[in-house]
Amino acid sequence: MAVAKKLKTYLAQNHVAYDTKTHAATPSSARTAEAAHLPGRQLAKAVVLKRPDETYMMMVLPADHLVHLGRLHRLLNEDVGLATEGELLGLFPDCAEGAIPALGQAYGLHTMVDSSLFEQPEIFIESGDHQTLVHLSHQQFDQLLGNADRVDAVRHI
Repeated sequence: MAVAKKLKTYLAQNHVAYDTKTHAATPSSARTAEAAHLPGRQLAKAVVLKRPDETYMMMVLPADHLVHLGRLHRLLNEDVGLATEGELLGLFPDCAEGAIPALGQAYGLHTMVDSSLFEQPEIFIESGDHQTLVHLSHQQFDQLLGNADRVDAVRHI
């Protein structure tokens, strides 16, 4: 599959040139970072959250972190939960299960980003399959996600 169609279109519309990095198939973001020989802080993973009104949003965070739901609830002043695998298949039909690109805007989702990702010299994101990462420079990542809400609602694994 390489790069998901919606992601590829979104990158082209935003005039972002990118390259890809392949790796062995893995079951999790932390394992993907290991397989790709990357620090977990440079692999941005996507966590999709469901709001009480049945809408969805994305939290983008380093692969070596987890969403701190309690802190996020306080920041948002609402309770959110994790989207189910079935819901994700509907939201990301051009992606393999569990390989969601960390660019919610490409899929029409409100996106929040852990602030620490903006400190990295380069970022890698899932491409939509389990063997390819999209490589972005700091500048490209900032161009694509600089307007997203920056939040501090994660904890290190």
